[in-house]
Amino acid sequence: QVRLVESGGGLVQAGGSLRLSCTASGIHFSMSTMGWYRQAPGKQREWVARITSGGIKNYADSVKGRFTISRDNAKNMVYLQMNSLKPEDTAVYYCNTVYGNNNVPGNYWGQGTQVTVSS
Repeated sequence: QVRLVESGGGLVQAGGSLRLSCTASGIHFSMSTMGWYRQAPGKQREWVARITSGGIKNYADSVKGRFTISRDNAKNMVYLQMNSLKPEDTAVYYCNTVYGNNNVPGNYWGQGTQVTVSS
């Protein structure tokens, strides 16, 4: 029943920008904290950003000041504006529901969208 579809990834040079989009269905979107996670080759999945139903935003230290999360409850969508991209941002990016202060993700994942940042 849960479906998460990410889009907007691509190949950019260091210092460039991308805007990721996520469309969610099968969840009570407007009541849920939503967020972004990423997984780089050979690395564990890590939490990137979250936004509560009330619009409170939090970011991982690695992206703070460069990334901005937002949401549109009318469209069941969440976005990630990524600026000043670095090669270490290269990863597959996923959206999901986010639970608790430890940023535990929901149990269902989309296919993700690939972000590649070249030097």
